[in-house]
Amino acid sequence: AARRGEIGTRWRRLTANRQALLALAHLRCGDTYAQLATGFGIGVATVYRYIGEAVDVLAALAPTLAEAMDIARTKAFVTLDGTLLPIDRIAADTPYYSGKHKRHGMNVQVLTDPFGRLLGASPALPGSTHDLTAARTHGIVDALTDADLKCWADKAYQGGGGSIRVPFRGRRLKRWQRRHNNTHAKIRCLGEQAIATLKGWRLLRKLRCSTNRITAIVHAVLVTPRHEVGKGSLLS
Repeated sequence: AARRGEIGTRWRRLTANRQALLALAHLRCGDTYAQLATGFGIGVATVYRYIGEAVDVLAALAPTLAEAMDIARTKAFVTLDGTLLPIDRIAADTPYYSGKHKRHGMNVQVLTDPFGRLLGASPALPGSTHDLTAARTHGIVDALTDADLKCWADKAYQGGGGSIRVPFRGRRLKRWQRRHNNTHAKIRCLGEQAIATLKGWRLLRKLRCSTNRITAIVHAVLVTPRHEVGKGSLLS
């Protein structure tokens, strides 16, 4: 409603409340534009414009990396993990193909608190991007080091240095190393709960939009009401 007031909108096919419901139906349920157009009694082009506007309004509210670090400093530690958001791309789109997951997608880095609650998620990069490279690109590794925050992560972050703690690698590990890895896994698994919460929004399970829009969609999901996904933030 505030956005409509800013641009001086006089008349719309849907009220502000109905437009918000339209956007949530798309994000939460993953309904297509055609399905939403039929359900709301408007055209497909109108659905596209209304959802794009709502997503941009929500994404603009996302906090910065510095603000996310301020929240993280109040925690005993954080966990860092990467997830692949599947997209509909063909084999020719090499930059988006993840060799680890054997599918096309976008790489998103996720930070969580000790209780598995989502603290923030980074902008999306092509699926071929390594997790450690993505974390460095977004400045997450440097931010964690500067904040002197303990961070648990998986083997993909080997060599991250600073405050990032990773499990031991190798097959012939000593007993104390295996115990360390077991404890490490129990702590880190809480971060996977946050990723599961993020993917509770069905649209993120298979994105069919332009890759240029995926970051805005992730940001929009993060700043939705607390009862939906918890207090989220943007790492940018």
